[in-house]
Amino acid sequence: MNLDEIVAIDVHTHVEADGQGHHSLDDELMEASAAYFKADQLRTPTLEQIADHYRERRMAAVVFTVDASTETGHPALSSEEIARGAAEHNDVLIPFGSVDPRRGPAAVKRARMLVEEHGVLGFKLHPSLQGFAPNDPAYGPLFETLQELGSIVLFHTGQTGIGAGLPGGRGIKLRYSDPMLIDDVAADFPDLNIILAHPSTPWADSSISIATHKANVFVDLSGWMPKYFPPQLVRAAGTFLRHKALFGSDFPLITPERWLSSFGELGVQEEARRLILRDNAARLLGLF
Repeated sequence: MNLDEIVAIDVHTHVEADGQGHHSLDDELMEASAAYFKADQLRTPTLEQIADHYRERRMAAVVFTVDASTETGHPALSSEEIARGAAEHNDVLIPFGSVDPRRGPAAVKRARMLVEEHGVLGFKLHPSLQGFAPNDPAYGPLFETLQELGSIVLFHTGQTGIGAGLPGGRGIKLRYSDPMLIDDVAADFPDLNIILAHPSTPWADSSISIATHKANVFVDLSGWMPKYFPPQLVRAAGTFLRHKALFGSDFPLITPERWLSSFGELGVQEEARRLILRDNAARLLGLF
């Protein structure tokens, strides 16, 4: 990847469909999330379409799926296929994997395989969708292995659009995505780099505090249009967290161009803007 040709790195890009037409979520959850985000663009672009979208805009993207097969009963997309596709488009795509933490030793073995054999740089975990508490000691072996492998862990935090508006939210429990549960992980595994995704509503102050306190914790700004960010998050990202805040869109639910248009209205200083849009992610991902 030629960073001189890249103007921004989106660290939060979902692969929602594979080459065989399988989707990452069942139809009910897929439709509910699209309605929540008022997404009117293609909801399930292929990896090739994602690469084209970002290449046309001179951007790079971290791509991943979420393996929540135990909790949802819906088969996950293949992280191996995503990694192979990213390798074919390595001018713009950066592969992350996903494992189902509730599979115990099998998840640990799979994580190692995805790093060592398929070259994924990190993992996406969604505690609410996957139905697990990150600070449960049962998941310590997984985080110990990811720390050993030098992987990055991108955790969903806060409210989720998945299940939004459905009875009982389809059983998805928001409390599992309280960032304070992830603070325990960051403390127990200090060499594990962690990204707290989204503004963490209703726990934005917690994420700001954790990222300020823990050298190994970063925040991404995906999942919300920036004009709706809590004011304290805007201040933090533009000042004392400017070296730890990362651009993320939540594509395909929010496109990078929509996000950037809104972000441009916040008045963030140019130095912080450059760090957030590209340099912080490049450094964290080892691209510099």
